[in-house]
Amino acid sequence: MSESEPESEADPDAEGIVVVLPDGSELAVDADATVEDCAYEIGPGLGRDTVAGKLDGDLVAKEEPAYDGAELEIITDQSDEFVRVMRHSASHCLAQAVERHYDDVDLAIGPPTDEGFYYDFDNLDIDEDDLPELEAEMEAIIDDDYEIEREEVSIEDAEERLADEPYKLELLEELAEESDTVTFYSQGEWEDLCAGPHVDSTGEIGAVKLLEIAGAYWRGDEENTMQTRIYGTAFEDESDLEAFLERKEEAEERDHRKIGNEMNLFSIQDVTGPGLPLYHPPGKTILKELEDFVEALNQDAGYDYVETPHVFKTDLWHRSGHYENYQDDMFVFDVGDDEFGLKPMNCPGHAAIFQDQSWSYRDLPIRYAENGKVYRKEQRGELSGLSRVWAFTIDDGHLFVRPDQIEEEVERIIEMIFTVLETFDLDYEVSLATRPEKSVGSDEIWERAESTLESVLEESKMDYEIEAGDGAFYGPKIDFGFEDAIGRVWDGPTVQLDFNMPERFDLSYVGEDNEEHRPVMIHRGIYGSYERFFMVLIEHYEGKFPFWLAPEQVRVLPISDDNLGYAHQVANEFDAFRVEVDDRDSTLERKIRAAHDDRVPYQIIVGDNEEEDETIAVRDRFEDQEYDVEIDAFREHLDAERDEKRTEPDFLQD
Repeated sequence: MSESEPESEADPDAEGIVVVLPDGSELAVDADATVEDCAYEIGPGLGRDTVAGKLDGDLVAKEEPAYDGAELEIITDQSDEFVRVMRHSASHCLAQAVERHYDDVDLAIGPPTDEGFYYDFDNLDIDEDDLPELEAEMEAIIDDDYEIEREEVSIEDAEERLADEPYKLELLEELAEESDTVTFYSQGEWEDLCAGPHVDSTGEIGAVKLLEIAGAYWRGDEENTMQTRIYGTAFEDESDLEAFLERKEEAEERDHRKIGNEMNLFSIQDVTGPGLPLYHPPGKTILKELEDFVEALNQDAGYDYVETPHVFKTDLWHRSGHYENYQDDMFVFDVGDDEFGLKPMNCPGHAAIFQDQSWSYRDLPIRYAENGKVYRKEQRGELSGLSRVWAFTIDDGHLFVRPDQIEEEVERIIEMIFTVLETFDLDYEVSLATRPEKSVGSDEIWERAESTLESVLEESKMDYEIEAGDGAFYGPKIDFGFEDAIGRVWDGPTVQLDFNMPERFDLSYVGEDNEEHRPVMIHRGIYGSYERFFMVLIEHYEGKFPFWLAPEQVRVLPISDDNLGYAHQVANEFDAFRVEVDDRDSTLERKIRAAHDDRVPYQIIVGDNEEEDETIAVRDRFEDQEYDVEIDAFREHLDAERDEKRTEPDFLQD
């Protein structure tokens, strides 16, 4: 193919297809046109610059055939997705480097990720001290600027090429069920079974860095072989890589597992099982404050608290649709002739409570709330601190409303969510998640639910993204993502509209016409889950919690043992707060350093002068200090700082 022309001349007699471009315009091309051919039809410059494409949102190789009606986006080195394509090629460089240095290694998979890439290997004996050597080999492969060539081959040919690669052969068996051919990508002496896409040559890969080694089960199934996973990242230039490594280092300093251990907040122990956190007294203190806060919001919004058991007969889950759609993620067991399951969600229990009595249209909306513990059987390799666990608590709410009440109730829930965002000083992202492939309910119900939520978002004038296919199996949802202090986004509050659960539980109310009508169910979480929200707060604040949340709010430091009696007297003046006296035989400097390291918002220092004047010296976590402070004045300030839920200690900033 020349630099300025597509691979083949258009055949005017061939049957054509039409693709839809990002601006909504349509492009007519030959029936056998590839993504690259379409790019050349738009313009020769775009054709030459094409790296890959997106067909209906799926990232594909530029050689991929287009199809009639497809939404087409051309990917160049100026596109956001270019880095993902480049990282995929970097993962191939990693595998090539490994096979150059180690014999008899079996290749598994090597995809790009949001922050880099990884490749999984079997029969690889390696540790992190070996990564610099592999990284240097990758850089040599990049410098050699091998052309990355794509080849489409038959299944039979592929089987011969992969005769010594058991994991690739397993993948090939699945691919053979869908197509008679597969694609290989080669660079220099090395090749791999891969769908792509990739950059044109290894020289187009920018700055690379290998990060760590971990274990990973083949296909994510703990019944399978544990393989060696090598993580890396790649950026277009060295400055972007350096910025990423700085962010990564800061993220490691903020890691909630590290801070949780330092502050004695929680533990996850082998003796209790994976993904089952134990909250220590300081951690439970924070959780209790979070519970009290959301309970006050619920009380103001007219919610009634209910409680449901941890275990139900699976009859309930069959009825709700969870058994059919969620069984693989449930803990299920037999008791006698009955099958039971730990609840993965609270909503069916709340529907059963609503079903247990008769309702009039005048009674609605009915709002139930529960801090409900739920259980989901995540793969062990996916468990991580508090961010992904087996047992977690949702600040759950379920509303049963008339259709004419939907928009008002969703708006009120969003107001509650904004109260949380403002209180904790969190930025956010919003998305509307639409119908997934695996779902229950009619097209009409889903269209109605999605249009209602979209209408609320439009009227609120919030910026939001459409997350196609990311809804719950029973209905679409509005999702809020918490953005923390270093720009990472975590799953947070959600509002989900559900026309299906009321049908499955035959829920009804008597309308103004004396006829039975079906209520609409709204699912909502203000935090999302306590575990993940706690994790976000630990990392967002780096353990330096606002005064009202801090497990220890004030520490009294006597300068000497002679001042110990006065220190306890002062502590009693602040008994409305969480206050401790440091009575250790240690220097004042060490006591100050310990309080700082323990992230205590305020220190009260008392010595002979303070005792004589019946005053205190106050020091905050910013290491500012004020002397001759009146006890009553400081106590009044702490009352206000706690009640107003200020995010930083500010007595010495007044």
